[in-house]
Amino acid sequence: MSAQGSPYASGPSPSRREPPPKGMNPLIRPSDRFETWIRRFLMLVLVLGLPVAALSAGLTAYESSMRTVQAQSAERQEATARLTSSVKGATADGKQQAHVRWTDDNGKVTTGTTLVKSGTPEGATVPVWLDREGTITSPPMTTLTATTNGWFVGGMAAVGVVGGFFALRGGTRRVLDRRRHAQWDAEWDLVEPLWSGRFRG
Repeated sequence: MSAQGSPYASGPSPSRREPPPKGMNPLIRPSDRFETWIRRFLMLVLVLGLPVAALSAGLTAYESSMRTVQAQSAERQEATARLTSSVKGATADGKQQAHVRWTDDNGKVTTGTTLVKSGTPEGATVPVWLDREGTITSPPMTTLTATTNGWFVGGMAAVGVVGGFFALRGGTRRVLDRRRHAQWDAEWDLVEPLWSGRFRG
C-alpha cells in the first residue's frame, strides 16, 4: 500500500466549514427575527418604564394624600368628651357606638355618638375629633397613611408594568405562532404530494 493511500499518511487535514456569521443562519425565519427584536424592545420598556411608572404613580399618590392630611388637620380638632352611659357588650373590632358629651371652646355643652372601646365605664373621658361645625367626625389622615398609600400605588403600578410586559410578550408569541403554523400547513400542502409520491412508485 502506498503512503498516499495509507490511512496513516501525513498531509493537511481537511478544512472545516466556518459557521455562518451571527444573524445569517438560514434556518432563522423573518418571524423569528421579528420576535427577537420585539422581546428586546419590551425588555427595554420594562427596564426603563418600571421605575419611572412606579415612582411617578407613588409620588402622585403620596402628594395627593399629603394634601388631604394638611386639609383635614386644618379643618378638624381634637376634644375630650365624657361618656354619658357605660359601654357593654363586645363587637368584632372591640368597639361600639356610645353617647358622649363635651364642652366646646365657647362653653357650649354638646352631645353626640362616637366609637368607644367595649367595657368603658360611664363617666370615662374619651378623645373625639370635631369638624368646623362642631360635629364628631373621623380623625384626620396621618402622614403614615399617606406614605403607605404612596408605596401601595407605586407597587401596583410596578405590578401593572410587569403584567403588561408578559401579556404583550405572550400575545406576540401567540400571533406569530399562528402565522407560522399557517405557513407550515401551506408549505406541507405543496410538499406532501411530491414526498408521498416517492414511495408509491
